[in-house]
Amino acid sequence: MMGIEIERKFLVNRIPFQLDQYPVREIEQGYLSVSPAIRVRRDNDAYYMTYKEIRAYPGQIGQNEYNLPLTKEAYEHMIAKADGYIIRKQRYLLPLNYDAYDDVFLQAHPDLARRIGDGSMKIELDVFAPSAPAPFADLVIAEIEYPSSDAYEAYRPAAWFAADVTGDPAYSNAQLSMLRYT
Repeated sequence: MMGIEIERKFLVNRIPFQLDQYPVREIEQGYLSVSPAIRVRRDNDAYYMTYKEIRAYPGQIGQNEYNLPLTKEAYEHMIAKADGYIIRKQRYLLPLNYDAYDDVFLQAHPDLARRIGDGSMKIELDVFAPSAPAPFADLVIAEIEYPSSDAYEAYRPAAWFAADVTGDPAYSNAQLSMLRYT
């Protein structure tokens, strides 16, 4: 399955609410290659391999992403061959911040307003496992995937977001997996 991923990433210094009231997924992933990014992932009880094309230029909005379903056995075989750290994180699915878009923009983009209204557009909050033997333990990153470049450009970050690290390779999961102990 192929799709174009249009997303932004933000660091999070503090979470202003209790996470246990939101749906959560357990994610484990490893990289067979960092450039291009080829990863295998367990997302709860689903397994797949993903290939992400290298962005043509820094700051490019969107990139092609290809997903291939795997069996549990194929995943376990491939994760054992992953380079670097195995990333373990909890992904909480949070509603989009209420002030994400102004009313004029939403009126001009009724499909986006519908997605926000029905809850299908979310903030994906990744809380990296604190017990992981990795330098990124306790890292928290918020990601939002957008249906269009217009929605990407018009989005107003939540007040509890810190730095926008979109496009910063240091915060890609592929690069995080390759960090070394200090």
